[in-house]
Amino acid sequence: MWITKTSINQPVFATMVMLALMVLGVISYTRLGVEQMPDIQVPGIWMQVRYPGASPEQVEADLAKPLEEAINTVNGVRNIFTNSLEGRAEIWTEFALSTDMTKAIQDMRDKVAQIRPAFPRDAKDPLIVRGQFDNAQPTATFGILSDTRSKRELSTFADQQIVKRLQGVSGVGQVTLGGAVQRQVSVSLKPQQMLAYQIGVDEVVNAIRQINQDMPAGSLRATEQEQLVRVEGKLKSVDAFRHIIVARRAGTAVTLDQLATITDGEREEQSIGRINGQPALTVSVFKTQDANLVAVGEDVAKAVEGLRKQLPPDVEIRSIAENASYVKNSLSSVKRTIVEGGMLTILIVFLFLHSWRSTIITGVTLPISVVSTFIAMYAFGFTINAVTLMALSLCIGLLIDDAIVVRENIVRHVGMGKDHVSAARDGTQEIGLAVLATTLAICAVFIPVAFMSGIIGKIFFQFGITVTVAVLVSLFVSFTLDPMLSSVWKDPVESRFTWAPWLGRLMERVEHRVDWLHGVYGRLLNRTLLRRKTTLGVAAVIFAGSLGLIPLVGGEFMPKTDEGVFALKIKTPVGTSLLYTDAKVRQVEEAIHAFPEIELVSTTVGNNNRNEAELLIKLVDKRKTARRSQTEVENAVRARLKSIPGIEPSVGFNKPIWINLIGPASADLPKLLDEIMAQVRAVKGVVDLEHSLEAANPAVIIKVNQAVASDLGLSLERVGSALRPFVNGDQVSNWLAPDGQNYEVNVQLPRSGRQKLSDLGDLYISTNKVDANGTPVMVPLRQVVEFIPATSPQVIKRQNLERRVGIYANVEGRPTGDVAKEVKKVVQAIALPQGYRFDIKGEAEQNDEAGAAAMVALVLAVIFIYFILASQFASFLQPIAIMASLPFTLVGVMAALILTGSTLNLFSIIGFIMLMGLVVKNAILLVDFANQSQREGLSQHDAVLRAGQVRLRPIIMTTLAMIFGMLPMAIGLGEGSEAQAPMGRAVIGGLITSTLLTLVVVPVLYTYLDNLPRWFKRRFGAAAPVAAQAERVVA
Repeated sequence: MWITKTSINQPVFATMVMLALMVLGVISYTRLGVEQMPDIQVPGIWMQVRYPGASPEQVEADLAKPLEEAINTVNGVRNIFTNSLEGRAEIWTEFALSTDMTKAIQDMRDKVAQIRPAFPRDAKDPLIVRGQFDNAQPTATFGILSDTRSKRELSTFADQQIVKRLQGVSGVGQVTLGGAVQRQVSVSLKPQQMLAYQIGVDEVVNAIRQINQDMPAGSLRATEQEQLVRVEGKLKSVDAFRHIIVARRAGTAVTLDQLATITDGEREEQSIGRINGQPALTVSVFKTQDANLVAVGEDVAKAVEGLRKQLPPDVEIRSIAENASYVKNSLSSVKRTIVEGGMLTILIVFLFLHSWRSTIITGVTLPISVVSTFIAMYAFGFTINAVTLMALSLCIGLLIDDAIVVRENIVRHVGMGKDHVSAARDGTQEIGLAVLATTLAICAVFIPVAFMSGIIGKIFFQFGITVTVAVLVSLFVSFTLDPMLSSVWKDPVESRFTWAPWLGRLMERVEHRVDWLHGVYGRLLNRTLLRRKTTLGVAAVIFAGSLGLIPLVGGEFMPKTDEGVFALKIKTPVGTSLLYTDAKVRQVEEAIHAFPEIELVSTTVGNNNRNEAELLIKLVDKRKTARRSQTEVENAVRARLKSIPGIEPSVGFNKPIWINLIGPASADLPKLLDEIMAQVRAVKGVVDLEHSLEAANPAVIIKVNQAVASDLGLSLERVGSALRPFVNGDQVSNWLAPDGQNYEVNVQLPRSGRQKLSDLGDLYISTNKVDANGTPVMVPLRQVVEFIPATSPQVIKRQNLERRVGIYANVEGRPTGDVAKEVKKVVQAIALPQGYRFDIKGEAEQNDEAGAAAMVALVLAVIFIYFILASQFASFLQPIAIMASLPFTLVGVMAALILTGSTLNLFSIIGFIMLMGLVVKNAILLVDFANQSQREGLSQHDAVLRAGQVRLRPIIMTTLAMIFGMLPMAIGLGEGSEAQAPMGRAVIGGLITSTLLTLVVVPVLYTYLDNLPRWFKRRFGAAAPVAAQAERVVA
């Protein structure tokens, strides 16, 4: 080949090209970003609209339905999921992958803006943001503790000092403070005094609003001076609120402190936070959409470290979970795997070639190929992430394969008596087309992987392109640098181990073993060629047996990794108070405190609902302390909590089993749901089963007596406006404190005055009627309204403009994919009433999408491999003999997964697809050399035997190189390596069985297919048309 001749004739030029690749690769590496996963822009938009005081039914009717109808007209919408909760609506809109999200979010904002004027008066402006793939969990979570400060003092300090500092870090999008209480001016009304003075709550509210404000009046302009004029009314202290004149009765001013108790207080506690049982606040840091996870994590860690040095001695910041740190450790583990795999691969080369010069010539391919790949990664806009590093770790065995085959063939030609230059040129020329075919076959496998459909294809696009570029670079290096170094760097056999005689003796023993293996294989191959039908029959039985192993391998979408952190969610009965939930959570904390694996427990009670709590549990570092796996700890915690009554525990951030029952709300729905839940609960492995149609919250409906209200001049709006400050509280103004911060002024009844229905009935409201003194007449609320006990749902879920009920569950003791598949069969067998249907989401949907995408990639890989082989060998039949090795990978893959307890998941499936390109390599080497030998005049039998003997060594070398290169990945000792380990195990198992069977079955099948054209000629007289054509040419 001209490229090889050029590199041999111009060694300096070839060296400079390699150095240029290395320099450019190093520069590209320094500029690559670092992140956990590829930056996949999830086609989704999240919207929240707040509607204070509204029930879920009211939120659904007034907000959710109009918004859904507007959003549904946006181009590219696939699914609309809506949650109508107490006081807010949440909408997640999922778009097709091909949607231009910049245009879609603008279209959605335009559509919402059109219907915004029709929203209820109390509804707030919608918050609309883009979806983000890895923003489900915060970049970092910290706890803030103090032994001396009150919760309010600590909350104020954290909000003003810590949160503001972290918000200023580059790449930080949002910082949330959990468990905090907000300072406020509390105006606690005194209903009896208000009744005595005949003053309504509306007068109190208006008085505060009118007094506590500044009003600009303009400016005075003189010839030489200009002065601003401002009416100042803002109150400077909390004490000043007491002197606000609310009204005048009998000519006497009635001040606010006569009608209410004014305190510099705090909001009523909405949530409770603790760390290891000690009161604390939690700070969660989220990155912006396009920011780099690791870079943001490092900057946040630096900011926190700087804060620690400046904090008062009584305030502590404690790290709870740092996602960026876990990502860095995971990526470092993969990098270490790459180095370890490379060293083991080079060791195999040394053992077989018995030469440190040959080892260096072959091994130099690895760093050049890996570093050069960074150039393409930078050009494509890729980053260093789990997917690209996994691709490089897979490449370790692949990258050196071409160099091994080329160098081994050059060494063989040197052994034939040729000089080094001729051996380098002839050896590379002889093996060149076979090496090219094997490399293109590998590319043919990974290009379909890069272009798989769905979100899986977007994630693995970088994987496929990275592997393809790396193997193409290794092919280039094998055809240029390796022959060049072989031609200029002589390797005399006699002086190889003079410096280490013991090593020479070891190499001799290795060589004797290889010679013995050659003899055994020669005799075995000769026997199989004599018993061809028996050989093919045994091979068919082995393949059929491997099909029987498939049901024994568990399935799941993604392997679960041990991150050392997991969530525990606790629910108490609907309607329970925050204090009751907190008491139950304390029992949970006490129960799990005994686990030695648990280092830290961060608790948040009542963050969303008062009957819910979330515990973030951090385990001890498994690298420093031997402990049970995260899954074992989760199962143990779940078992321990069964003894605590009155709680519903749920382990994990997201539940893999997700079923939607879509249909109208009806009286028969609870009964239907109970039947579905019973059947799903019966599936082995299902735990933490729950549904969204939980028991409703107790509520009170107030019906206004229209006749009485009209007579008193009261409207429904006025009754509601008067009642809201009493019960829910009304933020009537803001107070600018001396510290420069604005705090709410809240008017409300004291807690003791709003506990029972009778408390509300005893409240008095002012009417439009006045007495003889011109004072508004006050009437008790029970005279105007009727109190009706009722219930209100916690949440109303909708999907694509219809009501839905979500059914969710965790999995224990079985692979999640197996349980998801069984649950899917169970629910699909349930006969539903008219108007209802199931929509399966979660693990089952992910498995179906991944399986379909992988199957398409597998079929395309096989087709492309056939195209390449047919072109290479100029035959339609010989590629069939080569590809006969493909089914035998299944035996090893299934056996390896069963023996190691791994599952058939996305990564092991990718490994299986990868094997399609690896296993044909050995068959190509055999068939290519057999064809060459037949062209040299050998008989078919002798040509096959010779090909087996000559190609056995490179086949064993490349196979062992790949196995040892994948070994560190398959062992999976590093952090986060549990995800990649099944891929390594699948590849190793498939390589072992396919190589053994390829060495026996492919030669046998080759003899049949090689004879097939001659058999056709004899059987159907194909020679006749050829003879007739020859006669026409002569004429």
